[in-house]
Amino acid sequence: MKIGMVCYPAYGGSGVVATELGIALARRGHKVHFVSHALPFRLVDEHPDIVFHEVDVTSSPLFKYPPYTVALAGKLAALSRTEELDLIHVHYAIPHAVAAYLARQVLGGRSPKVVTTLHGTDITLLGIDACFHEVTRFAIDQSDAVTAVSRHLAEETRASFKPRVEIQVILNFVNGTVFSPALRNPAVHSLYACAGEALVGHLSNFRPVKRIPDVVRVFHLLQKKIPARLLMIGEGPGVETAQDMAAELGISGRVSFLGPVTRVAEVLAQLDLFLLPSEHESFGLAALEAMACGVPVVCTRAGGVPEVVEHGVSGLLCDVSDVPCMARAAAELLKDPRRHRAMSAAARKRAVEAFPEERVVPEYEGLYRQLLE
Repeated sequence: MKIGMVCYPAYGGSGVVATELGIALARRGHKVHFVSHALPFRLVDEHPDIVFHEVDVTSSPLFKYPPYTVALAGKLAALSRTEELDLIHVHYAIPHAVAAYLARQVLGGRSPKVVTTLHGTDITLLGIDACFHEVTRFAIDQSDAVTAVSRHLAEETRASFKPRVEIQVILNFVNGTVFSPALRNPAVHSLYACAGEALVGHLSNFRPVKRIPDVVRVFHLLQKKIPARLLMIGEGPGVETAQDMAAELGISGRVSFLGPVTRVAEVLAQLDLFLLPSEHESFGLAALEAMACGVPVVCTRAGGVPEVVEHGVSGLLCDVSDVPCMARAAAELLKDPRRHRAMSAAARKRAVEAFPEERVVPEYEGLYRQLLE
């Protein structure tokens, strides 16, 4: 199949899922054309069946903001003609599904099928905004197939939009070979933490919904109880706030901001604990990738996270904003080596058995074939 894969290029679960899906599809013999305004950050290795197409947005004094949706629609229409795409898989309803709809209107007769995957923010933040609600519902209904990355998100979508199309749940996945405890290396671990110190980490796009200040607050309480260091992985609007807070709390020397990391698995595997205190998570992909590396997680009971993390088995869950609960759970786990080893093994087992790439990717292939038939 010839597939157009549309996603955001920066840190965030939707871009990660789209990129990893495209890579997996290329390995399975499909031709995948990535379309975005910049190279997706996980698209680091060349593959003969992967091509990247950059969307150029022309600035104009007529526009306060560049019309990205229109530029993307034009790129998709042109690409569909030249490459004879079988389908376009867009990740996020706004603006990507809208752009795909416009592209099909431009193409007229023979146009690619459109699959829209909902990841959360397009439904829980943008979609419920009165400015976007009607357009989001229209874009969903104009898609040939719509998927959601968790049962919780599918239910939210049905409740908020009452779409005419079926919302099919296809869970996120992880490559258990790429994300593996085998990557743990004492020499690499020692680059971030001294002997006897626990290494705690957080990975996200640092948006407000991730509650980045809570990461710092949890760690501040934790490091009072045990020797520890914190790695902050990623980039986004909350980085500066987190840096200022760490300075105010006097823990800057124990917190490292790594920025965007290309080979995330190599860093995640060095952690002893992963923190995800989000306000809302449709799935919690960063937690899943940490779990696949054998890293126990402490997360909030937010959205679809309980579908991923088994409380008390593969990780620990607390209520949103309950910083003392997260700090206490983290400290108790890290102080108990036997329990930590058991939870580490359970986290790895849960990730690779419940969310394996080799099972989930064929679900997308089956959906594609069903549409094309």
